[in-house]
Amino acid sequence: MSVLLRLAVLFAAFVLSATSQALTQPDATSYGYPLANPFEATIATTPPALRPALPDDEDIDQADHSLRLRPEREFSLQKNFWPVSRLTYRLARQDGPAPLVFLIAGTGAHYASSLNEYLKKLLYGAGFHVVQLSSPTSYDFMAAASRHATPGISSEDADDLYRVMQAVRARHPHLQVTDYHLAGYSLGALHAAFVSRLDESRRAFNFKRVLMLNPPVNLYTSTSNLDRLVQTRVSGIDDSTTFYQVVMAKLTRYFREKGYIDLSEALLYDFQQSKEQLSDEQMAMLIGSVFRFSAADIVFTSDLLNRRGLITPPNYPITESTRLEPFFRRALQCDFDCYIREQLLPMWRVQTNGNSLMQMVDQVSLYALEDYLRRSGKILVMHNADDIILGPGDLGFLRRALGERLILYPRGGHCGNLNYRVNANDMLEFLRG
Repeated sequence: MSVLLRLAVLFAAFVLSATSQALTQPDATSYGYPLANPFEATIATTPPALRPALPDDEDIDQADHSLRLRPEREFSLQKNFWPVSRLTYRLARQDGPAPLVFLIAGTGAHYASSLNEYLKKLLYGAGFHVVQLSSPTSYDFMAAASRHATPGISSEDADDLYRVMQAVRARHPHLQVTDYHLAGYSLGALHAAFVSRLDESRRAFNFKRVLMLNPPVNLYTSTSNLDRLVQTRVSGIDDSTTFYQVVMAKLTRYFREKGYIDLSEALLYDFQQSKEQLSDEQMAMLIGSVFRFSAADIVFTSDLLNRRGLITPPNYPITESTRLEPFFRRALQCDFDCYIREQLLPMWRVQTNGNSLMQMVDQVSLYALEDYLRRSGKILVMHNADDIILGPGDLGFLRRALGERLILYPRGGHCGNLNYRVNANDMLEFLRG
């Protein structure tokens, strides 16, 4: 794997009863997370010395499994999607009876994304069975599990997830589960709330606790915030010098000074402490670029699976050897707002006789769950005051809807402090009850 590709993988990984009253509400003076810059926190996360101890992979009884959920689609999938005609998930099991946590990944993320892997290790080490699920916005979930392959209608994404969870349970009838829990980060946290409400009527799991980590409140606001980061003006970038050339030049000088190349996750924190550290504008563009790639993946995959002809001609033959670069370049020109207006909103209008964009935004955001969030004592939200996906009024909404079931950390950016040991202890304290 090339250095640039490995860096892209690392960066993308950091781009989601009322027992919570026993948890301490942190304040700016006592909270020891050291990164005050939200862009830096989002990218570099937590210094290695401040992270919790985790079990090694070889100490975890885990395996990947796959489900055949949409057999009818196998006849219509393009050949390049055959590797994901079945939905893969990961199960880590304890030796005996234990509570089980379903983990839902964030925007565009695979079930084995770095954050899902971290959360799996944390929870497994605390005695939980863990099931890792891809986001409904990931290309594998869209192809193998989504009914409409057009993610963004939160209630329908939740319905798809719920069916997956039921299929997972049916696949492992001898797994000894004492209670079911649910957790998600970023967009996966919003999905967790909608899945939890769905479970109130279907009662397949009766989730005991639901942990939401850095969820978007207004989905449209959050995606707009991230889309705007790509438009940041960055010093040193012009028509002849790309953003990635600037970043790679900084990394080259950094590794030359160190005397060796180290692409561990600790690199990102160490790099930001060096003289080659990225500026705020460069970090903003990096975060925005990662999100834009995720959006492009959704745009391309949804268009191709539904034969809409917006990116790929409907009858264009695609095989495993077809060059997809021209289509992906076209998809990159369509940001998330473009996806909403060209693919998601038209589908929603057909299904619901809906009208305005704002009507849809209200239905797919946490606003639609305000009454449920107020009365459900099983839900805890952990968020950061400086999270870059939040907009005006979002924290006020969370305070009104959740009260003491909101833990608001003074800093940490977007999911940057999830692997800080204080946050890790708060997660475990809540889930253990």
